[in-house]
Amino acid sequence: MQSAFEAYFSSLKNKKIAVLGLGVSNRPLVRLLLEFGCNVVGCDRTPREKLDDEVLELEKMGCRLHVGETYLEGVEADVLFRTPGMHPGHPAIEALRSRGAQVTSEMEVFFEVCPCNLIAVTGSDGKTTTTMLVSEMLKASGKTVWLGGNIGTPLLPLVRQMQESDYAVVELSSFQLMDMTRSPHRALVTNLAPNHLDVHKDMDEYVESKKNIFRFQKPGDLLVLNADNAITAEFTGNGETKFFSRQGKNVHVVLRDGIIYRGETAVLNSADILIPGVHNVENYMAAIAMVEGLVEDETIRQVAKTFGGVEHRIELVRIKDGVRYYNDSIASSPSRTIAGLRSFPEKVILIAGGYDKHIPYDVLGPEICAHVKKLFLCGATAPQIRKAVEACGGEVEITDCGHFEAAVLAAAKAAEAGDTVLMSPASASFDEFKNFMVRGECFKKLVREL
Repeated sequence: MQSAFEAYFSSLKNKKIAVLGLGVSNRPLVRLLLEFGCNVVGCDRTPREKLDDEVLELEKMGCRLHVGETYLEGVEADVLFRTPGMHPGHPAIEALRSRGAQVTSEMEVFFEVCPCNLIAVTGSDGKTTTTMLVSEMLKASGKTVWLGGNIGTPLLPLVRQMQESDYAVVELSSFQLMDMTRSPHRALVTNLAPNHLDVHKDMDEYVESKKNIFRFQKPGDLLVLNADNAITAEFTGNGETKFFSRQGKNVHVVLRDGIIYRGETAVLNSADILIPGVHNVENYMAAIAMVEGLVEDETIRQVAKTFGGVEHRIELVRIKDGVRYYNDSIASSPSRTIAGLRSFPEKVILIAGGYDKHIPYDVLGPEICAHVKKLFLCGATAPQIRKAVEACGGEVEITDCGHFEAAVLAAAKAAEAGDTVLMSPASASFDEFKNFMVRGECFKKLVREL
């Protein structure tokens, strides 16, 4: 019998397929479409002279390229695959939809054809670490796990290798969720705070997109939510809903006297968690709720004592001349940076600033005043961060450096033995870098060359 995967791609064979965006997740998708004999046009803003070899190889395989500034003009399609970074309401997408095109995405198709147990995580902060924790716990218990979505490898090309008893653990961004019409068997929203308002029309649209992770769940499915977050505390799902609380509220998973309890069972002493910060205690609580019934408590404790964290999330890069350098490039919003600052008992030297996502920075000011002794700023958000700090009347030494590299080198020059230098930008990376990972690698390279 034909699998759901084969049935779906076979159904596209005689249709015109447009793939908008030829980034990391869509390139394997184009290969799959070509493998099934589809008529594919790949659309990307990058001009032809700047296309990399992988995209040009797709052209040799049969994908017609529509690139450059006019890449969205004159596109005709029966099925349109949207890149996560493009708003579903973009005029070009709406025009194609009005002419009868079906609009979908690599992730939505994965949810449609995935043969195994689906677990998904979203939120404004902590979703990468929590996704990794769920994956590590399941793997440590002997299960076959496929990790992907907003992190890791695109999963759609791997579907043919998946077994019904496997687990797909997926991190989902608001962009991926915006027009999703399917939800996983187990869903988690870590927390919600203003983010990505440069793309979303407003906060309401951002929150509504996140709700799609559980909006289409069925009875018997599980939804895990943060009882301490004002937004997620009000959510309700169609299946079973379980809350976690670090503030000791009377919910399913709770922190009391430094111990994480699930119901009345003591599962984990927070002192045994290897990665620092109270936000990581919350991440463990969320993961513990997600894997209930799938992972033994002793396995959870083993993971807590050995899991070293996610690259670019409070990652110790180097200790030089008594100075510790931490890479927290994944902190692309104020709330993420606040969590990073609260992870250190001492006041730090902070490098912050970057691309402006049009989110408020007033909440960051008091935290910087409380946890930072020297602040080095760069990028478009530097004036907003400075304003937020100065509004608190704190005695933080602030230096505007213009560009990222200058800020890193200035912070290193100002550091003395015993200091902690934390690169936690509270801003996106797109002003100088392709993504937060490239920014993090640049920081690590600069630090290693000191």
